Amino acid sequence: MEFDEWEQIYKLILEDMHYDRIYDEASARLLSKLLETKSRKKIPDVIDIELVHKAINGNDVLVCGKAPCLKDDMKNVDFKKYVVIAADGATSVLINNGIAPNVIVTDLDGNMDDEAKANELGAIMVVHAHGDNMDALGVEVPRLKRVIGTTQSTPLSNVYNFGGFSDGDRSVFLAKEMGAKSITLIGFDFKDTNVSPIKKKKLMWAEKLIDMVMVEMDFE
Repeated sequence: MEFDEWEQIYKLILEDMHYDRIYDEASARLLSKLLETKSRKKIPDVIDIELVHKAINGNDVLVCGKAPCLKDDMKNVDFKKYVVIAADGATSVLINNGIAPNVIVTDLDGNMDDEAKANELGAIMVVHAHGDNMDALGVEVPRLKRVIGTTQSTPLSNVYNFGGFSDGDRSVFLAKEMGAKSITLIGFDFKDTNVSPIKKKKLMWAEKLIDMVMVEMDFE
């Protein structure tokens, strides 16, 4: 999705969630600086976006959300058939069941020890900057490998915007943008009642955004 198109949706989300764009943009600038610092190392920890494209393009992708139903949904899945994208906290469930995701889309509020473990096993980290995670960026980004950065606001030279708002729907937008052959979802419950009012709003937006991608691409 082109940023001009996404920006119109983003403005609606900001209005609905009562968020201020200025904080998202400040966080993106911080992430950009952190990635620049990492890229100056002899063994770069920041990877080229083409490596993400190569991992996903033309492949069947399984996007794992972090809803409680993930554990049950996993039972009927042949993970070997897919490039596996974990939405943040889903990483812990996967790792604890012997599955190492290929890509982790994270705003760093999951179990970062589990995500760092998956990263050591080869997972690409798609780290997202938003107004509420600047402290986490400073702590976690320096210890991660194979990182690319994302924002939900204006993209920068090394911080991308593929579309999407929360970890799950951003995973779907990433898969679509990187040329996935198909996208299958597990671990998603858009109607979960055991969540806060803010989380309910996020789930509402996640469902809308994912439906937008699935209808456009005629995916599962």
